[in-house]
Amino acid sequence: MDQLALLFLLLLGAVVTVPLGDRLRIPPPVLMTIGGAVLALLPFVPNVQVPPEFILPLVLPPVLYAAVKRTSWRQFTANKRAIFLLAVALVFVTTATVAGVAHAMVSGLSVAAAVVLGALVAPPDPVAATAVAGTLGLPRRMVSILEGEGLFNDVTAIVLYHVALAAVVTGSFSLPEALGTFVLSAVVAVAVGLALGWIANRLMSLLDDAALQIGLTLIVPFASYALAESLHGSGVLAVLTTALFLAEYAVDADDVLGRLAGHTFWEIVDTLVTGVAFGLIGLELHTVLGAAEGRWGELVGVGAAVATTVVGVRLLYLLPAAWLARRLHKLRDAEDIPMTWRETVVMWWSGMRGVASVALALAVPFELDNGDPFPGRDAILFVAFAVVLATLVLQGLTLPWLVRTLDVRRDTDAEREQEHRLAHRATRAAKERLREIGEAEELSAELSEQLLRRADEMGVRIAPDLVDDRRQEAHERRIRSARKMHRIQGEMLSAARHEMVDARSEPGADPEIVDRVIRRLDVRSLRG
Repeated sequence: MDQLALLFLLLLGAVVTVPLGDRLRIPPPVLMTIGGAVLALLPFVPNVQVPPEFILPLVLPPVLYAAVKRTSWRQFTANKRAIFLLAVALVFVTTATVAGVAHAMVSGLSVAAAVVLGALVAPPDPVAATAVAGTLGLPRRMVSILEGEGLFNDVTAIVLYHVALAAVVTGSFSLPEALGTFVLSAVVAVAVGLALGWIANRLMSLLDDAALQIGLTLIVPFASYALAESLHGSGVLAVLTTALFLAEYAVDADDVLGRLAGHTFWEIVDTLVTGVAFGLIGLELHTVLGAAEGRWGELVGVGAAVATTVVGVRLLYLLPAAWLARRLHKLRDAEDIPMTWRETVVMWWSGMRGVASVALALAVPFELDNGDPFPGRDAILFVAFAVVLATLVLQGLTLPWLVRTLDVRRDTDAEREQEHRLAHRATRAAKERLREIGEAEELSAELSEQLLRRADEMGVRIAPDLVDDRRQEAHERRIRSARKMHRIQGEMLSAARHEMVDARSEPGADPEIVDRVIRRLDVRSLRG
């Protein structure tokens, strides 16, 4: 098996593990990691040879962009204090604690090298958090906090990692310079992200083809990441800034086909990239086993101690942080409701490490500037992998059980009430527009009544239990009649499409013209 065949096998696994994970109630990233580890143990599977400096630029931009599309700036601002406590403060605390444990347990590991290890295992993985938490039916507030933590903690951790790495490689460290690097990285990233977001938004308005617009959204995250990194900024923060800008401003409410096609496209990208990324984590078992050769007893103990430290620090940090969030909430009624103790436990157990930790560990250089070997590189690589495997597999497999046991689930009554309010707003907007049209154009009484009824039906389609039983029964009769008409019309359109497919293979038929006709029939079918 060569590298290309292995890549296609991972892509196939990324698709297959989605329905398999639903059936087994195991998050797909966990299945892909286990599958990759199994493949790594097979003698005919080659060792993965992906340059580590390419892993983050290839994996993080599309995954982060897809994650931001599922949220909004309003959700970030509503949970900004909780996200800051987790994505910034907790990363510093975890880095410092892990560095202390590693420096004490690994002989020859300098303080700066221990900080490198602490920084790369400190951030819970944004891919794992969104992929796992999003399938468990957790309250939307919790998912927003987990997504916000996962999206922003890499910014803090990667900057800390680079500062500590530079201190090891060059043999010098300056606190003012480190703080300046941190601030400069954030400022450059935000500037690049806003600039590319504005440019992309303007280009979107010039491109009237859905395929071109979607292609642009695929390019923009990579461009934002690469440009920010080249200017010594945070590529992760730049991607987040660009994605949030586009989510707020590049919205055309009437672009129905573009929105549906874009959603489908990014679902596919997210599934494939996430699957391959976690499959690569498992496949790195080859490299890790080689790094631990001759030091199994020592490194297994260090890996267990660091993994325990990472998990324990998160719990000890979250308990007072949740209390503080509740105290702040009492003073600020506009914020979202803070977490209960059950939600705090689920938040604690959701802190899985993943792609970023492995990629940063692999990117640790082999030598210093003076030519000496990087101190403790093999230990750093092994411990990082041990932490990722322990948290991802152990926590990922048991998190669904924990959520069910603690009965942490979304408030369906509140969601239904919000749907009702939105249905009323949509119906009111449609009727207001009908009134404006009626004042500008002459509409018959019969047509006006029919259009008003359709506006009411639109609201009921959004929230079916919006009306009383008598109106609900009448609506259901109209729905049954409409469904029958839709079914017959669908069969008519299907016959037309089959006829066009047959015409495509006839002598003298221009396939481009036939495909154009088929697309028009497809659009008609989509619009119902």
